[in-house]
Amino acid sequence: MSDQHGVLVLGFGGVTDTCCKRKADCPGRVECFVSKVLDDDPRQAARVAEVAAHYHALGGVSPYNPLTFAQAEALEAELARRGRPMPVRCGFRNWAPWYADGLRALHEAGCSHYRAVVMSVQQTRRSWEDYLDQCAEAAQDLGDAAPRRAGVIEPYFAGAGFVAACAAEIKVATVGWDEQRYDQATLLLTAHAIPVLAERSSPYRAQVEHSAGLIAAAAEHPAHEVGYQSAPDPSRIPWSTPTVSEQIRAAAAAGARDIIVQAVGFLVDHVEVAYDLDIEARALCAELGCGYTRARCVHDHPAFISELADRVLALD
Repeated sequence: MSDQHGVLVLGFGGVTDTCCKRKADCPGRVECFVSKVLDDDPRQAARVAEVAAHYHALGGVSPYNPLTFAQAEALEAELARRGRPMPVRCGFRNWAPWYADGLRALHEAGCSHYRAVVMSVQQTRRSWEDYLDQCAEAAQDLGDAAPRRAGVIEPYFAGAGFVAACAAEIKVATVGWDEQRYDQATLLLTAHAIPVLAERSSPYRAQVEHSAGLIAAAAEHPAHEVGYQSAPDPSRIPWSTPTVSEQIRAAAAAGARDIIVQAVGFLVDHVEVAYDLDIEARALCAELGCGYTRARCVHDHPAFISELADRVLALD
C-alpha cells in the first residue's frame, strides 16, 4: 500500500431509521442509541426514557449523521481544491458507521495513514480523548485492515474560521434587524452542561467562555451571556450552571425583548439543539414575553470547513 493519507472524522453519531445491529435483542432504535450514549448503565433507565422521549417527539431520528457526512464531503472537496486530495470518511461513537467502519473505509480507499478530526468544539475527557482512545482500540482490533494514525488536528474552539462561521450565522438569523434592536437583544451562547467535577479537571468551561467572547466580538454584539443546556434534571450531582432557562429568565427580568440563541458548543443542529432550544427555550421565551431567534450551528459553513482543512494540512 502506498503512503496515502486520509482523514477520519470522529463524531458523536445519531440514531437513524435503520438498526445499528449493536444488540441482538434491540429495545428499539432510539432507546438503544440513548442507552449507548449513557454507557448502557441500568441505573440510567429513567434518563434513557426521558431523552428517548425527546427523540420520539422529533420523529425518532437524528439529523446528526447526514449533517456530519455533509461536513466530511465539504472537507474532502476543500482539500482537493487546495491540490491536496485525501479521502475523508466518518466514524461515530454511538451509531453506525462506527469507528471501525470509518477506518475500514479509509483502508479500502488505499490509505495507509489517517489524520483524525475530532468533531467536538471544546474539550473534556469524554468529548475528546475518549474519541481518540476508542478509535485507537478499533484500529488495534482491525490490525492490518486499519490505517495508522498520523496525527490529530489541534482544537479549534478559538479558531478564526469557527468563530467567523458562528458570527456569520448570527448575522443571518438577525438579517433585517436595525442596529438598536440588535444591540439591545440578549445574545445567549450555549454549550452542553457537564458534571462540575469534570469541569474542574478539564479546560472545557474556560474554552466555552473563550469561544463565546470571540464569537460575540466577531458578531459585533455589545454583550453576551453563556448558558448550559441538556443536563439531567433532577441529578444526584451538580452540573454546569447557569442553565439556559436561568439565563432566559434573568434576561426577561432585566427587560429583554429579544433573545438570540446560538449553540456554540455544538457543530450541527441535532436533536439536543432542536429539543432543548427550539422547543423548550422557545416555549420559555414565549411564556415570558420575549422574542426567540436562534442562529444555527456552523454546519458546513465555508469558513469552518476552511478551518478544518488548515488544521488537517498543518499535520504535514
